Amino acid sequence: MKLRKFVAASAIAFATMTLTANTAYAACATDNLPSGKDKPGGYPARALTMVVPYGPAGGSGQVAQAMAQAVSDLTGISINRDHKPGGSGTVGMTAFMATPPDGYTVLEHIDDASSAHALDSTKPNPATDLIPLVTSQITFSQVYIKKDEDRFTDWNSFVKWVKAQNGKATIANVSKEGSMERITMKFITDATGMKIQQISFDKGAPRYGALAGGQVDALFEQPGDVRKFLDAGKFKPILTILKERPSAFADVPSLSDAGLKFEPLFRFRGFYVHKGAPADRVAWLQWAFQKAYCQPSYQKYNESKFMTLIESFRDTAGTRELITATVKQYRDVYKEMGLAVK
Repeated sequence: MKLRKFVAASAIAFATMTLTANTAYAACATDNLPSGKDKPGGYPARALTMVVPYGPAGGSGQVAQAMAQAVSDLTGISINRDHKPGGSGTVGMTAFMATPPDGYTVLEHIDDASSAHALDSTKPNPATDLIPLVTSQITFSQVYIKKDEDRFTDWNSFVKWVKAQNGKATIANVSKEGSMERITMKFITDATGMKIQQISFDKGAPRYGALAGGQVDALFEQPGDVRKFLDAGKFKPILTILKERPSAFADVPSLSDAGLKFEPLFRFRGFYVHKGAPADRVAWLQWAFQKAYCQPSYQKYNESKFMTLIESFRDTAGTRELITATVKQYRDVYKEMGLAVK
């Protein structure tokens, strides 16, 4: 696969996203927003519902819980989470699109929604068919092995071992072909000459369990999602998919260290409301979710999940820019891969 066009596009599109890994932030992104906002016409008069297209144990389920709690702490309004996993987010997206556009239902979704639209333009475009409230996480990925693994101990020995397995080595990954994870793994295997079977899991817990239980040889994931396995000494990162090493993983080789020259792709998670929702309700939700980003509980959560190593906040306009750039990137790379882009 030829990567030159995609690498160039990625370098431009992510220029405003990628920060020095050790950047510190003295103030929170929405400190300038008012501490309170009047309810428009008494809205919301009851609990909100948050549709989450993934299970509760994975990264999306965790961020949904953290943001729902932060919004509730800020506003006093309860948020009931409705998990609808399946189809790499398509089941939840379909369920959300069928709900009334009255501002009482919000959607948590990730970059999968952007890549799905990039491949098939009949799928909802999160930048135009929805109203982004906030992007609250942007993060990088890593490759993990078991901490007590003795067949290989680092990235170089892993690559050497995989090449010797004649295509029988395995790595746990998400199920959706064309996702950020799958595209990145293709970049890696093309660059290294590795042949490795990607074992598909749509839910986080079984994916992590596959490595912990020895059913697969490695795992592709984001560090915050497997924090408990890292803290428990069960998983060990052997490659950080950033151009430079972040301080939190100073002993783990980066793309540059491994001689991999492609531009890294990022996982981003955010919250949305129906495009047709009443404008005054949308404005209240934008304030609530953006202000909640700076709630101490949410900031503590993001820090615990390594989400302060890359600037994670985007408001409505910033999220639209991010999604638009992402859709173009994925369309370019899908065409390079020979996929049928609709």
